[in-house]
Amino acid sequence: MTDQKQKRNVVSSLIFTFPDDDTSKPKVALFRRSDKVRTYPHHLAPISGNIGSTDKDPLTAAWRELHEETTLTPRNLTLWRIGKPFTFSDSTLNREWTVHPFAFKLKPASQGGQGESAIHTDWEHESWEWHDPASIVDDEAFGGVPRLHETLRRVFPECEMDERAAEALARGLERLQQDHKSGAHELTGIALAIFRDVIAQTHEIDEGFWRMARMAAWHLVKNGRESMGAATLNALLSILVELDEILNQSTGTEQEQKRDRILSTIDAYIANRKANTTRVKETFTSYIQTTFLTTEPKRDRITILTLSASSTTRNIILDAFAALDIPTLELRILESRPLFEGATLASSIYSRFQSQFGSTDKKLDIKIYTDAAAALAAQNIDIVLLGADRICSSKGVSNKTGSLPLMLSAKHVAPSAKVLVLSQLEKVVGEDGILEDKVEDNDPEEVFSAWRNERVEGTQVLEDSLPSSKIETNNSATVQVKNIYFEWVPLTLVDAFVSDEGVLNETTIKNKSQQLEKLGSKYFDDL
Repeated sequence: MTDQKQKRNVVSSLIFTFPDDDTSKPKVALFRRSDKVRTYPHHLAPISGNIGSTDKDPLTAAWRELHEETTLTPRNLTLWRIGKPFTFSDSTLNREWTVHPFAFKLKPASQGGQGESAIHTDWEHESWEWHDPASIVDDEAFGGVPRLHETLRRVFPECEMDERAAEALARGLERLQQDHKSGAHELTGIALAIFRDVIAQTHEIDEGFWRMARMAAWHLVKNGRESMGAATLNALLSILVELDEILNQSTGTEQEQKRDRILSTIDAYIANRKANTTRVKETFTSYIQTTFLTTEPKRDRITILTLSASSTTRNIILDAFAALDIPTLELRILESRPLFEGATLASSIYSRFQSQFGSTDKKLDIKIYTDAAAALAAQNIDIVLLGADRICSSKGVSNKTGSLPLMLSAKHVAPSAKVLVLSQLEKVVGEDGILEDKVEDNDPEEVFSAWRNERVEGTQVLEDSLPSSKIETNNSATVQVKNIYFEWVPLTLVDAFVSDEGVLNETTIKNKSQQLEKLGSKYFDDL
């Protein structure tokens, strides 16, 4: 009888550098392990280590190992991508490894970093060198640790893709990561266009195509804007269902015919999403009509309070107003710091009203409030209207930070007001862990920029006090500026979920969540 395998959860962090900011052709750093380490001495490897009992999560362990083995910190590194974990056994060591891969970008001087001069290895490594990702293979001649290529492809699937398809995915992921203006619905449209481009640029619809397509979809969800990825996950899973059928039904079909069917399927889905927005508007209009406009005396005004710049909210409010027999819409909007999306929303709605409703008897009354004035803004309102970036049967609704204080304020000062979540059904997510419930703590510079523009006294003192890394120091006084974009709102605070499939209840949401979980497991578990 053999001894039971020792199981280890480890992190494996690949460091990339990008010449001339070309995201499609990076180099990756590999470190040659010294003879002082117990496993795989003299082999080339990423920065790796065990996930300790005190590590909050794998990413925390990755940052710790990077600092211990190279002295690198967030001052010189940026988390670039998260890879899908995988498990393998090494019979020579009688161990089973579960690897959590991460990819980091090395910051050049132009981005405030020190480039490769910031790398100082410890005793665990005897040297390090840059490699072309295409040269990294899993064989003894290359001299890497076991499953090195597997680790690489999970954070950099481009290494197994046609060159133009790889460029399309790399550019697309970069675009999604940097887009802090588009709403979740718009981001999903962008992600679908990227996925279509990747498929169109892939030469062969062969045995490896199906894995490539699923891995590209997984990365668009996880490494685009994960916090806003619910709609993208739903949309891509729906497309994968149809692609699965096409590939199974078209054995022996010419490649161009398969490609044309696949691209036509994606195009049809994209077109249908536009119709979904129309159905949301119709449901919203019907809800207002039956809830507020069927009693006497006849009302002359509806007052709605909202925040942020949800594209669904922006596109539907005026369409619903036009369809209703009511002369005045009073729209109250919170400014939504630090990027002031509420002001952007107000400007967009005002401009559209002026161009499309100027000759009618309709009247639009917009009032913009500071975020801190949520309770004042909620007085005597009829509706609190929120978008959604994610809807989960157990956690509630994830939306722009400020949503929960707004709803609680409204419940207190305007208890008769209805709290509505306006969202396509594609925002519902499962409980499977594809989308992690992590805090998206964004760049404090966005907050500092607002303070600088207003010449807030003490801004420079606060900037100077910020630590240069996430590594704890012995300072007795510390300063952190938190720029968290999203928060969860319990389902119990919501009166109605207005969607493209009617007004939803918790049972509908739960059923959709379970369905999505099964699809996610089917198409992503074996990657």
